Amino acid sequence: MKRSLLILLVACSAFIGAITGSIFTLKYFDAGPAYNSIEARQNLRLTSYTADSLRYRTTTPINFETAARIVTPAVVHVRTVYGSGRFSLNALEQYLNPHARSSGSGVIISDDGYIVTNHHVIEDANSIEVVLNNNQRFFAKLVGQDPTTDLALLKIKAHNLPFVKYGNSDTIITGEWVLAIGNPFDLNSTVTAGIVSAKARNIGILGDRNNLQVESFIQTDAAVNPGNSGGALVNLKGELIGINSAIATSTGNYNGYSFAIPVSLVKKIMDDLLEFGMVQRGLLGVQIADVTADLADNQNLKVVQGVFVRNVNKGSAAEAAGIEAGDVILAIDNHVVAGVSELQEWVARKRPGELVQVKLLRRGLEIEVFARLKSFEGSETVHERETRYEIEGAQFEDLSYSKLNELNLDGGVQVKKLEQGKWKTAGIQEEFIITHIDKVAIDNVKDLNRAIEMKKGGVLIEGMLRGQKQSIGMEW
Repeated sequence: MKRSLLILLVACSAFIGAITGSIFTLKYFDAGPAYNSIEARQNLRLTSYTADSLRYRTTTPINFETAARIVTPAVVHVRTVYGSGRFSLNALEQYLNPHARSSGSGVIISDDGYIVTNHHVIEDANSIEVVLNNNQRFFAKLVGQDPTTDLALLKIKAHNLPFVKYGNSDTIITGEWVLAIGNPFDLNSTVTAGIVSAKARNIGILGDRNNLQVESFIQTDAAVNPGNSGGALVNLKGELIGINSAIATSTGNYNGYSFAIPVSLVKKIMDDLLEFGMVQRGLLGVQIADVTADLADNQNLKVVQGVFVRNVNKGSAAEAAGIEAGDVILAIDNHVVAGVSELQEWVARKRPGELVQVKLLRRGLEIEVFARLKSFEGSETVHERETRYEIEGAQFEDLSYSKLNELNLDGGVQVKKLEQGKWKTAGIQEEFIITHIDKVAIDNVKDLNRAIEMKKGGVLIEGMLRGQKQSIGMEW
């Protein structure tokens, strides 16, 4: 009898433990990424994925339906709000009646809500709204952005979303059929078809004060118009091969040429933003130019393709590797580089501290050297964006899981200490817990930092103080 009672007690304890664990896991499922590679996440979720049996590179008939069906549900409408910069006592009214709006596209790249779009789509926005293909709406966090590649990573609180699997932009060929999917002129889920017209195009649209911009676009003739920016360029298997970013036009509308950021670069930038909140750029540290027929004649070169090294920066990875002015870079890690755009793309896929093999032509002889890349600041280590716990006269702290559980919250940031500043002026008190800023969930101090970075003018702060919900408008 006692033995039966003991077995029953053990079974009941195990059952209660399993239920408690399940509830806890579900509650904090979106507390933060347990991975730092989107591609690894995709592969994990696609272990049972089987490729369509269609022959994708074929003559006739050409089938666009499979790719369109797979990708369309995962392409979203990105709407941005730009405030007037003036504070309103009614912060909610100001939020609902903003000064200006614009829109573009985005691509869901993970089942738990990570979205890639263009930097220029969300640049300087006060808030970002994402509308799914089924008309569900979410306010998105800006995880990180990179003007030098025109990419940004967003996050919405959602699960089991359709997403677009990464393809391989290195293997696409000129003449291959592709689809562009986005929201031109606010027309949701528009699909257009075209071919790859060229690769590694530099069209001079990105600018950076440190000259670190990377332009190595896939050129297509798929129709792309305003609103398509940030949308998907996919192959006939429905795999992402690029993010549509620009058009060549004299009118502002499509004139026959469109340009996409290759997914091989997108993957690296997304993982940097996911893991560090900022891009980790490895640099050779050289001043370069395309090898042309004229340059080859002037410099007495034996090649008419490659990248000519005009100068080597002091203290750079190139200098340490022995690269000299007058060298011609022919390949990086055994990948032939015909010009500057290709070299920049291959190097931009690397982080500081990574080793690259550089094939050079020097005075008619081919040699190989190894360079350990450095950051712009000259470091061989990666750096995470600093999280500030003291902002404008207020000190903040993350809430413990036990405190979140006690308050039945998914996340939040508590005001630990207040001094004179914007927060106190707005009427926020010590112990106030911030849960949302302009309707975007704030799970931790890192989220708070990111949210505040993009705010201008009136801001709506939502949270609770001693168990009571509060909404407070403040000017940022």
